[in-house]
Amino acid sequence: MEHAHTALLAAAELAAKEQGPGNVLRIVLAVALVGSALLAWLLLRGYRRDADDDTDA
Repeated sequence: MEHAHTALLAAAELAAKEQGPGNVLRIVLAVALVGSALLAWLLLRGYRRDADDDTDA
């Protein structure tokens, strides 16, 4: 098992040298931005429904 772990680390290091952290960082930032926009939309949508329910009563 130790040999497989070492081989995976070597492959990851080789990929990092060729590619760099730029693409991974861009993906993480894009997912974070889309996720936060979706979360804000869901929260604001829920509060709007609560406000509409209060005015009907």
